[in-house]
Parts: sequence; structure tokens; C-alpha cells
Amino acid sequence: MRIPPRFTLLGGAAALLSTLLAGPATAAPTAITAVGEICHSDLPAQAHDTLRLIESDGPYPFPQDDTVFRNREGILPSRTTGYYHEYTVITPGADTRGARRIVTGEADREDYYTADHYASFDLVDHTC
Repeated sequence: MRIPPRFTLLGGAAALLSTLLAGPATAAPTAITAVGEICHSDLPAQAHDTLRLIESDGPYPFPQDDTVFRNREGILPSRTTGYYHEYTVITPGADTRGARRIVTGEADREDYYTADHYASFDLVDHTC
């Protein structure tokens, strides 16, 4: 059984803040739209369902779930390939997977929520 990737909130927040303040290591412009924070209690019910599935290692509703998220958009902190994994957050009434995802990092409790298919991310604060 694979242990779901997680992180300590302080360590992840520091990495996120460092990335936001210092910017990317390259001089090329990036398309950072938004990296915010969201309280765990403010997530949609389906995101809570997805987080429970991650904690129990599935089963997942789509074959794309628990696959490597490559961070091609460059919005999340830069990490090695394989550090992030993505999971579908069901969108009620959608005929497809929809745009909502949870992306997890390897560190403890490092969960990002996106409602707009990777255009922006919110780090989940598990303390509220």
C-alpha cells in the first residue's frame, strides 16, 4: 500500500512563500495566476470525499487518479518529477471528470485544491 504524500503545514507554507517572494529560478516569465490558501472546512463535500479516498489509498473513480502531476503550469513549488500526484474531485452533474482536482505533494498534508483545472491552486489548511 502506498502511503499518501503529505507534509507539515509550516514547511509547505515556507516553501510556498519562498517561491512566491523569490520567484522561479529561471529568468523566463511564468504564468502564476494564483496560489492561495483554503480552509479544509471550506472545501466542497466532494473534495472531502477525494481526500478520504487518498488517505485510504483508493479505489479511485478514474484511471487518471493517483498519477503523477507534472506541474507544467509552474504554479506549484518546483519539485522533481513524481513529487506531485493528482486526483479527481467529482463535479456533480458533469459528464466528464470536470475541472476540480486535489494535487498532493510527498510531504505530510501537502494538499492543493484547484477548481479551474490547474489555472490556480489553494493550499489546504487542515487546521481550520
